[in-house]
Amino acid sequence: MIKNYCVKNGKIHFYVYIILIILPILAALAAVNMGRMEINFKDTIEFFSNLIRNREIDPIMESVILKLRLPRIITAIIVGSGLTVAGITFQSLFSNPLATPDVLGVSSASSLGAIIAILLNLNSFGIQLIALITGLLSIFITIRIIKREESSIIMLVLVGIIISSLSNAFSSLLKYMADPMDKLPQITYWLMGSFGRASYKNLLLAGPIILISSILIYKMRWRLNILSLSEDEIKSLGIDIRKTRFTFILLSTIITASAVSICGQIGWIGLIIPHLARMFVGANNVYTLPFGLSLGASFMVLIEALSRTVSVIELPISILTAIIGAPIFILLLRRTGGSFH
Repeated sequence: MIKNYCVKNGKIHFYVYIILIILPILAALAAVNMGRMEINFKDTIEFFSNLIRNREIDPIMESVILKLRLPRIITAIIVGSGLTVAGITFQSLFSNPLATPDVLGVSSASSLGAIIAILLNLNSFGIQLIALITGLLSIFITIRIIKREESSIIMLVLVGIIISSLSNAFSSLLKYMADPMDKLPQITYWLMGSFGRASYKNLLLAGPIILISSILIYKMRWRLNILSLSEDEIKSLGIDIRKTRFTFILLSTIITASAVSICGQIGWIGLIIPHLARMFVGANNVYTLPFGLSLGASFMVLIEALSRTVSVIELPISILTAIIGAPIFILLLRRTGGSFH
């Protein structure tokens, strides 16, 4: 029923594209005003207006908006949209609505790298760098384990389970050996996900990687639809199945590793947002990807704002995504009957 309002004759209505552009902007403006220091919407507009016109601005507003909240919001937009793209890609590749961005174990590998960096007393940038390297290293290990002639989806999933299990085992060992009064709380908080370390400097490393990988997937979105066909049909179109599939998997795992390196493990985004997007516009990835990009970015921005608003202390992101995401997912399952299409 909802799909009928968004899609007509196989094409998205023009007004839906307008909504997709406006939605993240409205979410970002709302997030700027939310927090322990409440800011009036009018004051926010006036602040950005003075900033654009190069007029004098309130130093307190500058500190709160530009130095604290804006880096977190930008990070949330990039991470939310990136994880959604990765989720849509994996669910389409595996034709499985339960596939998530960490299906190949890259999240666990990145988390292991972050734990190592925390134990080595590295700063936020160092933690991000090591987490990103270990996440990318897990992709390399997966490629090396799988023989080219056996590079099937089943083999990928099995290797992903192995990588994830090993990474979790080593992570548990390191947590067991960590100082319970100092390092262990840091590790636990990081693993639960947070935008507390968000800064323009930290975005310089992983942000462009997520954006470039997402753009490349978006450019090839029509190929995701083709990969759902039988192998004979795909070959008749002159497309190299293994090469195309590997490209999507590589880009998606790079996005996931980069996202985890910025803010830790964040669940549910790559699972529920693709379902929500398909409920609105169907399973055609030409439309599902742009719709998911907007929804994922908006949802993550609001989650980020709630994490620093609903409690005196900042709540971990993964807690909020689970509390909010699980009921939404249940409603989606009841409405769609668990159908992938």
